[in-house]
Amino acid sequence: MGKIARGQKCSVIGCDKPAVRSLPASKVIDAGLRVGEGRRAYLCKEHYKEFKRRTKKERKIERWRHMAYF
Repeated sequence: MGKIARGQKCSVIGCDKPAVRSLPASKVIDAGLRVGEGRRAYLCKEHYKEFKRRTKKERKIERWRHMAYF
């Protein structure tokens, strides 16, 4: 049983909602979200949506980089 299933709270400072996703804290900090200490960042639904919105361009570039051109 993982931490999210046990009721881990969101790692963003000031948020007390239950987490739905776990991501590396370094990526979440790079996206501009303020999280507490630790290697993993646990995000609630709203903050995960904000993380995806803020990293959309980087994810798109990463997909392009891994495409195979023939």
